[in-house]
Amino acid sequence: MTPTFNRARSILSGLFLSACIASSALFATPTPAKAGDIPTFTVDASWPKPLPNNWILGQVGGITVDWQGHIWMIHRPRSLTDDEKGASLNPPRSKCCISAPPVLEFDADGNLLRSWGGPGDGYEWVGREHGIEVDERGFVWIGGNADNDNAILKFTLDGKFVSQIGSIAPSKGSNDTTQLGKPAETAIDKEANEIYVADGYGNRRVIVFDATTGAYKRHWGAYGNKPDDAKQPPYDPKAQVAQQFGNPVHCVKIANDGLVYVCDRINNRIQVFRKDGSFVKEFFFEKSTLGNGAVWDIALWPDPKQTYLLSADGENNEIRIIRRDDGAVVGSFGRNGRNAGQFHWVHALAVDAGGNVYTAEVDTGKRIQKFKLTSDALK
Repeated sequence: MTPTFNRARSILSGLFLSACIASSALFATPTPAKAGDIPTFTVDASWPKPLPNNWILGQVGGITVDWQGHIWMIHRPRSLTDDEKGASLNPPRSKCCISAPPVLEFDADGNLLRSWGGPGDGYEWVGREHGIEVDERGFVWIGGNADNDNAILKFTLDGKFVSQIGSIAPSKGSNDTTQLGKPAETAIDKEANEIYVADGYGNRRVIVFDATTGAYKRHWGAYGNKPDDAKQPPYDPKAQVAQQFGNPVHCVKIANDGLVYVCDRINNRIQVFRKDGSFVKEFFFEKSTLGNGAVWDIALWPDPKQTYLLSADGENNEIRIIRRDDGAVVGSFGRNGRNAGQFHWVHALAVDAGGNVYTAEVDTGKRIQKFKLTSDALK
């Protein structure tokens, strides 16, 4: 099938629109809100409950909440150091610990419900676990971002392999329709039975497939244009706005009104599209941020209008609360640190129907946290 792109905008118009919207996102002043309208949170330092079997977590590459309100996460056993996994060495180095299986499911109280994952018969497991999504049909989708992790894998809730899109093999670039490029995250459009992929650490696009058959549907790059894999200069906040996504394209989320939100992490922006890939607008955040960028993940607020976006920033180690209609930042929580409620490389987040937030940390963070809603922000 021939790739489809949005060619409606020229580079010049894209630059003009980007500058205008960036300005409004940076300087918009929130309108006064009644007390309690804006989400506020407190950390639940007792969540989750201690893991069984002398288990320990490595870097947590993804976290999501399913339709039952259960929290699913995927971590990286191979990220554990010898002193962390001492009990699993031969001979054992210490009393603790042993890696937990890569995929774990918890209830809202922090009880472990299910665990599985890793290499098995009939499929090849990813080299570095990254991203997890659970759909209402009872399937778990996972990806990876090691060199040849150019596929997403589909399992049942109990970890039985079902199918995959792409393969654990070299990438073929951002305009190939059969292979992925270190996909970072997925999102399910239930009504259309489609899966959207933030693709990713290797490619520079969003790509959409049929969620049952895996058939290619469409893909697009920044501003809805054809993606380009040409080498890009390092991010410079004073430079012209990038016309391509940087690597990684780190998240994709679908709102109830059909808007698609994409994290362009290194470029410190969220781009917004319609489901056909046509560009709508973009918001910039902390534009002076260098390093790994300021926009790592997004979660939609669960009120009827999905009034807010919550965005994880792993470079500045905070969660921003963003008004969805105009990109204004109306609140934030967290800071760099290792105490409860602080973050080191907060990588992903999810929100349950009650407005509680769950976060996942990579690098040496290697943990998940829960933040309870403390305001009346669900109306």
